[in-house]
Amino acid sequence: MVLKAEALSKRLVIKAYHIEKLTLAQETAFKGSTLDLQEKHLSRYISDQPLVSNIEVGILNPGQLQKDVPAVLDVIPIACKALGNLGEGITHVLTGVCAVLTLADTSGKPPAQIGSSAGLLSEKMLTDRAGTPAKSDRIILVQVTLKEGAVYKRQGIMAAHRAADSYLQTIRDQLKNRDSQAYTEKHVYEDQLEPGKTDVLLIKLLPGQGAMHDFLVLPKEPCGVAGSRSIIDLGNMPVFLTPNEYRDGALRALT
Repeated sequence: MVLKAEALSKRLVIKAYHIEKLTLAQETAFKGSTLDLQEKHLSRYISDQPLVSNIEVGILNPGQLQKDVPAVLDVIPIACKALGNLGEGITHVLTGVCAVLTLADTSGKPPAQIGSSAGLLSEKMLTDRAGTPAKSDRIILVQVTLKEGAVYKRQGIMAAHRAADSYLQTIRDQLKNRDSQAYTEKHVYEDQLEPGKTDVLLIKLLPGQGAMHDFLVLPKEPCGVAGSRSIIDLGNMPVFLTPNEYRDGALRALT
């Protein structure tokens, strides 16, 4: 039986919701274009991470990058699956805001190999580049502290990523329920197979050499951590992704 091309297509809809203001509050919630962030009682986000000593959350508004940080571990976009699985269905994403994860241990030591990123954020992080905040973005500063010595271990680095992901999931959970018609941008992508035509593969080489050179693939949430697999744990074997899975945040770089 020959299947019609239409039956072999997957449709991804990405709806963007723009944030114009961040505030610190008792609990995480959206109020129009304002995002309230839970500031206190964050211990529950690290309760299952024995290598994590503390987690704090702050806000940096545009023009406030003169902030001394121990080390920049990651810049994280915030998106969630509102319908369907990664690579299909509907994804909600925030614009005008992103999260920046910083890391040190209780002695103040930064993670191995990225100590050069410690210092003023304005001097250590470029803006308006692929994978970095725009100058106009508001930043959710997630500051994780590991127990002494854990910054030198792959397990410690992953614990910091999981702790930040657990906190950011509270934002994603609220984002899932945003008014489906209140988006500020909408993009539609079709993954359509065409029987009888040649398939084209794009080969992307990903580093998998340790705590500072790792990639996570196929998380439950776009650019998330939970549910993902490390390419190191997969033995650096090839992973096939569709274009829409790639667009939908199937890769999370930890370098």
